[in-house]
Parts: sequence; C-alpha cells; structure tokens
Amino acid sequence: MIAFTKISAKSSVEIQKQDNITLNYWQQAYFLQEVIEGLQDGLLIISETGELIHANASAHRICCQLNQGSYRQNQVPTVIWRICESLIESRNLFPNKLLILSDEILLDKSKIFRIRVRWLDLARLKHSCLLVTIENRYESVRNAAIAEIKQYNLTRREAEIWCLYRVNYSYKEIAAHFYISINTVKKHMKNIHAKRQAYLENA
Repeated sequence: MIAFTKISAKSSVEIQKQDNITLNYWQQAYFLQEVIEGLQDGLLIISETGELIHANASAHRICCQLNQGSYRQNQVPTVIWRICESLIESRNLFPNKLLILSDEILLDKSKIFRIRVRWLDLARLKHSCLLVTIENRYESVRNAAIAEIKQYNLTRREAEIWCLYRVNYSYKEIAAHFYISINTVKKHMKNIHAKRQAYLENA
C-alpha cells in the first residue's frame, strides 16, 4: 500500500511537469501570435501554389489597399504573387543560395510599400513556403521624420514641412499643401538644414 502511494505521487509529479510544459508551450504560442498580429509590417505565409496560409492584421489591411478594396481574405494580390513566382523560378537557377527578392510598390505618395519575399523552410512544414514581409515605407519614413523633429528641435511649421519633405514631396508640392510660396518653403528648409547640421556636429 505504501509502495503504491509512492508510485502515485511520483506519477502525479510527472503529470504536473507535463502539464506545465504544455501550458508553457501554449503561452509562448499565444505570445508569438500576439506579437505577429501587433506588427506594423504586413506578414504573409504563402504556399508554392499560391495558397495563403497566414496573414497578420497589417497584411490584410495592406493587401486590401493593393487590390483597391476588392481583397478577399484568402487571396494573394497579383503584384505580390508575381514577386513570389520570380523567387520560385530562381530556385532552380540558384538551388544552394538563400535569395531574398524585394520590390517597391507605389500607389501614391502616402502608400509606398516595400515587399520582401524569401523561402521559409521549417521542419514542421511538409513543403517549403514563402515568407512575405510588407513594409509601409511612408509610415517608416514618417516615423523617422518624427524622431528627427525632436532631435533637431524644429518648430511646428518646420516639422510639418520636414515630414512632407522626407516622404519625397517637392518644394512646389509642399507649398501647395500649406498654401504658402515656394520661397517660404525654401526659407524653412534652409533653417531646418542649419539645425540638422548643428545637431550632427554636436552628436
């Protein structure tokens, strides 16, 4: 009777350990899922046949913009699939090289996307898949401009002009946007560059 109790206690500890390992695994999986969904960049996993295996929330939003509102949940936008096809074709030409193909898609000045495609070879997957990351270049550059505004200690108007300048607006476009003259834009830009130069010299 005592021996049986000892065995049961030992089994109970092993079961508890297994439960903790399982719980830890699911906590990690949930954590990673939350991280992927929270990414600003779009993330797609696509099969070699063009089947969409996974897309995070940002990817859904970006794909909808790329397809101009006609995006279906399980559909890969044609412009992205073309880059994927190029990578698939290049695998035969360069079988032992890890290739990453990238392209930039410009819808308008505020919708500039950098697409990167590479192979995703995981032990758990039966077949190789393609990992597609989609970076909103406008947002990335705008965020960098916001950081620079603080670094260079720009005024409110200089900050507004710098943000547009950093996302490739011309002086003429900036002037039209703020209803000011091109000379006023040039004056602000001269001040911005002076502050930027002073910051770089003191950094």
